[in-house]
Amino acid sequence: MSRRHREEPVRLTKIYTRGGDAGETSLGDGSRVSKLDARIVAFGAVDELNSQLGVAGESDGPAGLDRLLQRLQNELFDLGADLSVPYDDGDGRLLITQEQIDQLEQACDAWNEELPELKSFVLPGGNRGAAHLHVARATCRRAEQEALRAAGEHALNPLALVYLNRLSDLLFILARSAAGGDEVLWRPGSSR
Repeated sequence: MSRRHREEPVRLTKIYTRGGDAGETSLGDGSRVSKLDARIVAFGAVDELNSQLGVAGESDGPAGLDRLLQRLQNELFDLGADLSVPYDDGDGRLLITQEQIDQLEQACDAWNEELPELKSFVLPGGNRGAAHLHVARATCRRAEQEALRAAGEHALNPLALVYLNRLSDLLFILARSAAGGDEVLWRPGSSR
């Protein structure tokens, strides 16, 4: 077996290890915790979100959407690393940065610029691409809640929480953009 190169974040030669059979798993620093640990639950929600972005990226969407979603997927791996390594404010290992949050805000502004002003709530859907992005947005909200719960029990990179909040905003805007004007607005009392 050859040694892992510095540029390789991980090298997996065998997928199952049997190390988690008793309900424990390892954090990024090698320490063992329950699979029910709030950090592991938050990491799992972020993983689910990343998978949802992969599904959304397979739908037809506006130009540049697939490239943006791939960037976000990579950043979610950074965020997962922040959740899986015990936080020490001075260790310099944080992966989510203010610059990434600033980029999310810039993307929100750029994608929202072409959209009409909202005068009602949007029902999730419109077309397949928009629906997938709405599912990703809802998953992102849950991932943020799980990360907040974990932050109540463990020290976490505070920027990871801000990132998830801003990402859910961007996913809402992207869903509107993907709907291409076919979004359905909520009409109070229309079910009667």
